[in-house]
Amino acid sequence: MATRKKKAKTPHCPACGAMVRIGDEDFPFCSDRCRKIDLGKWAMGVYKISSPVLDPEVLEDLGGATGSRAGSGRDGGRDPN
Repeated sequence: MATRKKKAKTPHCPACGAMVRIGDEDFPFCSDRCRKIDLGKWAMGVYKISSPVLDPEVLEDLGGATGSRAGSGRDGGRDPN
Protein backbone atom coordinates (compact mmCIF):
# COMPACT_ATOMS: atom_id res chain seq x y z
CA MET A 1 0.00 0.00 0.00
CA ALA A 2 1.49 3.37 -1.02
CA THR A 3 1.76 6.08 1.58
CA ARG A 4 0.42 9.50 0.75
CA LYS A 5 2.43 12.61 1.36
CA LYS A 6 0.62 15.42 3.07
CA LYS A 7 0.27 18.37 0.78
CA ALA A 8 1.36 21.59 2.46
CA LYS A 9 -1.39 24.18 2.52
CA THR A 10 -0.50 27.51 0.99
CA PRO A 11 -1.34 30.28 3.46
CA HIS A 12 -3.69 33.01 2.30
CA CYS A 13 -3.94 36.64 3.39
CA PRO A 14 -6.77 36.96 5.95
CA ALA A 15 -7.80 40.34 4.48
CA CYS A 16 -7.94 39.69 0.73
CA GLY A 17 -7.30 35.98 0.27
CA ALA A 18 -4.16 36.31 -1.86
CA MET A 19 -1.52 33.61 -1.52
CA VAL A 20 1.29 34.52 0.88
CA ARG A 21 4.80 33.13 1.30
CA ILE A 22 5.76 32.31 4.88
CA GLY A 23 9.05 34.23 4.66
CA ASP A 24 7.48 37.48 3.40
CA GLU A 25 7.95 40.64 5.41
CA ASP A 26 4.21 41.21 5.92
CA PHE A 27 3.33 37.58 6.77
CA PRO A 28 0.56 36.52 7.43
CA PHE A 29 -0.71 39.38 5.24
CA CYS A 30 0.21 39.92 1.60
CA SER A 31 0.97 43.62 2.01
CA ASP A 32 1.14 46.48 4.48
CA ARG A 33 -2.20 47.69 3.10
CA CYS A 34 -3.96 44.44 4.10
CA ARG A 35 -2.25 44.57 7.50
CA LYS A 36 -3.70 48.07 8.07
CA ILE A 37 -7.14 47.03 6.85
CA ASP A 38 -7.13 44.21 9.43
CA LEU A 39 -5.95 46.57 12.17
CA GLY A 40 -8.77 48.97 11.27
CA LYS A 41 -11.31 46.18 11.64
CA TRP A 42 -10.00 45.45 15.13
CA ALA A 43 -10.15 49.17 16.00
CA MET A 44 -13.76 49.50 14.77
CA GLY A 45 -14.87 46.47 16.76
CA VAL A 46 -15.59 44.23 13.79
CA TYR A 47 -13.49 41.51 15.42
CA LYS A 48 -14.09 40.67 19.07
CA ILE A 49 -12.52 38.27 21.50
CA SER A 50 -15.22 37.10 23.84
CA SER A 51 -15.10 34.89 26.86
CA PRO A 52 -17.82 33.30 28.92
CA VAL A 53 -19.28 35.38 31.72
CA LEU A 54 -18.42 33.77 35.03
CA ASP A 55 -20.33 34.17 38.27
CA PRO A 56 -18.29 36.27 40.76
CA GLU A 57 -18.93 33.66 43.47
CA VAL A 58 -17.42 30.98 41.25
CA LEU A 59 -14.36 33.18 40.72
CA GLU A 60 -13.97 33.58 44.50
CA ASP A 61 -14.07 29.80 44.87
CA LEU A 62 -11.31 29.53 42.26
CA GLY A 63 -9.00 31.66 44.35
CA GLY A 64 -10.28 35.20 44.06
CA ALA A 65 -8.95 35.73 40.54
CA THR A 66 -11.56 38.42 39.84
CA GLY A 67 -9.03 41.13 39.10
CA SER A 68 -10.87 43.46 41.48
CA ARG A 69 -9.10 45.89 43.76
CA ALA A 70 -8.91 45.47 47.51
CA GLY A 71 -11.90 46.96 49.30
CA SER A 72 -14.29 46.66 46.41
CA GLY A 73 -16.91 44.13 47.32
CA ARG A 74 -20.22 43.35 45.66
CA ASP A 75 -21.15 47.05 45.61
CA GLY A 76 -18.15 47.87 43.40
CA GLY A 77 -16.43 49.87 46.14
CA ARG A 78 -19.17 52.54 46.22
CA ASP A 79 -19.98 54.35 49.46
CA PRO A 80 -23.58 53.45 50.46
CA ASN A 81 -24.11 56.92 52.03
